[in-house]
This record gives sequence, C-alpha cells and structure tokens, in this order.
Amino acid sequence: MRNICFAALLFCCLAACSSLREGDLLFHVASQGNNITDVTPGMTDHVAICLGGDSVVEAIPGKGVVVTPLSEVLHREEGYYVKGRVKKADAKQSVAHARRYLGLPYDSLFLPGNDAIYCSELVQLSMVDKRGKPLLQPVPMSFHDASGRITDYWTKFYERFGLPVPEGQPGTNPGELQQRRNVKVCPKSVRRAP
Repeated sequence: MRNICFAALLFCCLAACSSLREGDLLFHVASQGNNITDVTPGMTDHVAICLGGDSVVEAIPGKGVVVTPLSEVLHREEGYYVKGRVKKADAKQSVAHARRYLGLPYDSLFLPGNDAIYCSELVQLSMVDKRGKPLLQPVPMSFHDASGRITDYWTKFYERFGLPVPEGQPGTNPGELQQRRNVKVCPKSVRRAP
C-alpha cells in the first residue's frame, strides 16, 4: 500500500510540473561548478520568471532585465533547468512586478539598493501574494566557500572596483532561492542540455 501511495504522489507531482505557467520560476542547474556555485548552495546559477509557456523575464549580464524566448533560454547553456513555483504567489501580480524592471541594467556587483538588478534579485523583488505582500525576503549574501573563507575570485573581483566584498549584505542567490521552504521545485528537468 505504501508503494502505491508513493507512486501516486510522484505521478501527481510530475504531472503538475509538466508544463510551465505564468509566474513559474525556471532554475538553471549548471553541469559544472563556477564562481557562483562555489559560494552558494547546490549547482543552481541562474533563475528566470516564466511569462506563460513561450518566454521568460530575466536579468542577464550584458543585457539587463529583458524578455527572452523560452527556446533561447533552454539552449543557452550546458546543464539543465528545473521548474519552481513560489507557494501562495499571485502569478499575474508577480509577473507585473517583474515587468516593471524591464530595461534596468544587470547588477554585476550584486549590491543592494542600486539602480541595477541581478537574476535572483528580480525574483525576490517580484514575487508577491494576492495582497501584494512580498513572499521572498533577502538573506545575508555569501561569497565564502565551505571553509568560511571568501574565495580569491570574489576578493579580486571586488578589488577591481575598489569595493569590499559585500559578505553578509542583504541579497539573494538562485541556489538559496531554490531551497526555500516556500518554493516548490519540480524534481523533473525541463530540458537537459545536449
């Protein structure tokens, strides 16, 4: 009986995750580590918000906050994508909030409170419930490895701009968002890279 219940639950979960809906999140899971995954949980290094089944709104380096066709997103990088959904999110309001950021530049410095935005910051600022209340609060940012040491990459990166590493400043990252209790992640990949 236990196996039948588990199989039924798994089937329902997979069926619910089979199509992308407005307001869903699309997490990119990298095929190998990089400077973001070295200092954040898991291998997730990007997140976008679905605008229905054929496009997403995302913040990407070199372009800023843009609408991108889903087919372009899915063929951009190696790895795979998983779908997530913020519990209690009002999809229409959340997407409307995300669209307000269109045209802003990409925040390659990952700093809070400036006029630029990065991918998980876009999600964090956009997701609201039916009353317009934010559902994802910022957390202290991490630029350190498992030993607690800020990595050389990030130290040198911020030195080039004459800035200290914003360790502990309020922010987000895709891997951390994916692991929040109020984000339901589909275990089935949306697309595996070739």
